[in-house]
Amino acid sequence: MSRFRLWKEAFFGFYRREVPVETLDGVSRWLYAGRFLILVISFQAAILAGLTALPTGKMNLWLFFPLLVGYLVLHALSNFSNDYFGFKRGHDTPDSPRVTYTIHPLAHGVLTKKALVRGLVVLWVVAILIAGVFTWQRGWPALALAVVGGALLYLYDAAPTSLKAIGLGELASFLVWGPLMVGGGFYCLTGTFSWSPLWVGIPYGLGIAAILIGKHIDQAEFDQTHAIRTLPVLLGEKRARFLNQVLVAGMYILILGGVVVGQVTPWALVVFLNAPSALKVLRVCLAPRPGEAPAGWVGWPLWLHRYNLVHNRRFGWLYLLGLAAGAVWTLATSSGVKLFS
Repeated sequence: MSRFRLWKEAFFGFYRREVPVETLDGVSRWLYAGRFLILVISFQAAILAGLTALPTGKMNLWLFFPLLVGYLVLHALSNFSNDYFGFKRGHDTPDSPRVTYTIHPLAHGVLTKKALVRGLVVLWVVAILIAGVFTWQRGWPALALAVVGGALLYLYDAAPTSLKAIGLGELASFLVWGPLMVGGGFYCLTGTFSWSPLWVGIPYGLGIAAILIGKHIDQAEFDQTHAIRTLPVLLGEKRARFLNQVLVAGMYILILGGVVVGQVTPWALVVFLNAPSALKVLRVCLAPRPGEAPAGWVGWPLWLHRYNLVHNRRFGWLYLLGLAAGAVWTLATSSGVKLFS
């Protein structure tokens, strides 16, 4: 397999386990080990923040690039930290879903522990530098947002009692990828607070929480036997599946409500083109998971997680398209908008 194809699959495919580790080059080792394909959700969150800020006339376009890089860096930090502490605590065993559905940086020998720690240090340094830029530009509120984000990242899996082990990891993911990234990103780009980006971020945050709930439903049996009390473990599978449905439906209901009350551009209703994918998730939540992977299925034993991830990826692109159209319309009908403040 060519290097380009390896890099492309690491970015745009789904979780792959059958790729021989010895065929990976230096770049693809880090891409697969960090699960870089999932970083698309942080990329979309950054664009959402930018598109809510753009029509206000208060956005500093120069600050968008460090915002985007910062979001991707923090997400990569979370992925590597999750694997480091999961392996260290004995959760990522050979029979665990995490080691089964894709390449694990330590369990499969993709990276040494020393290399992974060095990678974590480098990412933390970059994250702190970017936080410093926004603190310099926007003051203590930007610093507070960075501290909250860093704290949630630490508490999610690195803390002695992690959030994901006590049923709060899903809530943390909603807060981070919804209000914090979109609403907080809006503040970092404009220097002002507004209810509109918070409303815009909530449906997207619900989608991220649904991705995580689907994943934790898929691995609930393993988690329960290893004292990892995720929300699906606490609720039970039937209630967790219902919650998954509520979150997916809520994404569309909240956007419709936001349009009605004037907090979300009507162009965002383009997300309803993704209704077939949403209905697919709702139907899959009603049926038991098959006993074995269907032919050609990639990422087993993940099942609901994959449907949620595919749904949210498509939802995110349509959401961005709608907000971009709304921003262009506002800019075209307004005057005096200053992008480089």
